[in-house]
Amino acid sequence: MLVDSHCHLDFPPLSGDIEHILATMASNGVGCAVCIGVNLEDLPRVIALAEQWPMLLASVGVHPENTAGREPTVDDLVAFADHPRVIAIGETGLDYYWHKDAPEWQRQRFRTHIRAARQAGKPLVVHTREAASDTLRVLREEGADQVGGIMHCFTESWTIAEMALDLGFHISLSGIVTFKNATTVHEVARRTPLDRLLVETDAPYLAPVPHRGQTNQPAYVRHVAEAIARLRGLPLEDVFAATTDNFFRLFPDARQKVCR
Repeated sequence: MLVDSHCHLDFPPLSGDIEHILATMASNGVGCAVCIGVNLEDLPRVIALAEQWPMLLASVGVHPENTAGREPTVDDLVAFADHPRVIAIGETGLDYYWHKDAPEWQRQRFRTHIRAARQAGKPLVVHTREAASDTLRVLREEGADQVGGIMHCFTESWTIAEMALDLGFHISLSGIVTFKNATTVHEVARRTPLDRLLVETDAPYLAPVPHRGQTNQPAYVRHVAEAIARLRGLPLEDVFAATTDNFFRLFPDARQKVCR
């Protein structure tokens, strides 16, 4: 069994073909996927998917790129996180690629999520792009090591990975690890301790080779695991088992929710 630790099944075109997407996922040995929230207004839709389908779980948060809609409060996030199908707070973090002026509101929003995660006692799902130094600084300042979580779709250097690992975070690799020229990600895939690795799709984005350029889906997470196995010189079954065990160790209540 594999777990897709990060996808967006409420996004089109996946949302319009959910039964087929889930059947394909199951036929490829992917037994669980986490649907990630990106704004307050759509969180009920994300949670509804996890309520309807036993193999789906949810996280709740407001993406750092999202400038529309209502700003989340700690109370908002904690209330959503109380739902039994919600296992994490996020997607949260910092993105200076889209917001090059690095506005303070983005950092404050990130702090709100970390405080909510600590209050709810649930791990974080962290996005960082061209903001690694500030991302790690805010995580440290807000005591994020008390809850840990996932550095999602990791593309930073091994040095940054080590610092995230030191804070108790797991490194999640996406389809980018299958790209020929993604040498930085390849190094991280080789060097991250096997018991701290996760795999994801970020579907519908970032489809792995051999589906690059197509719409991504949770079934394709097996290609991410296959690439990691090749890079590390490990049997594929070892990567399947390790990444799945890592997920359920980070989210101990999740196994009972999806493995019935």
